Amino acid sequence: MKLQIEGQKLRVRVDEDELAQLLARQTVEARTQFADAFAIGFAFRLTSDAEATFAGQAEAWQIGLPEATVREHAARLPTREGLRFTLVGKGGDEALELLFDVDVRDSVKRRRSFYSPHEPS
Repeated sequence: MKLQIEGQKLRVRVDEDELAQLLARQTVEARTQFADAFAIGFAFRLTSDAEATFAGQAEAWQIGLPEATVREHAARLPTREGLRFTLVGKGGDEALELLFDVDVRDSVKRRRSFYSPHEPS
């Protein structure tokens, strides 16, 4: 899983193995230790909610992704298009834009590996 933070945008990029975990209703987790200063844990899971959710503390993020939307997205792979969610803060201020996508390069490599170089594709 790759996380990218820029201002009020959080981009989450997973590979196909992590996507398979999500689709199997398992939680995908990662943790980053910032030297001796602190650590942040990330947990992603599918939910029955219609919108994405974000909860937890500064050091332990819990992100829920709408299952139906993620399954529809997975059925369209490989695609460069990701999913975009807007998470509005308390009082409507400081909305967080959550971008979710699957590493397309990984998808293409996996699909190509099904074909032998001697067989027409």
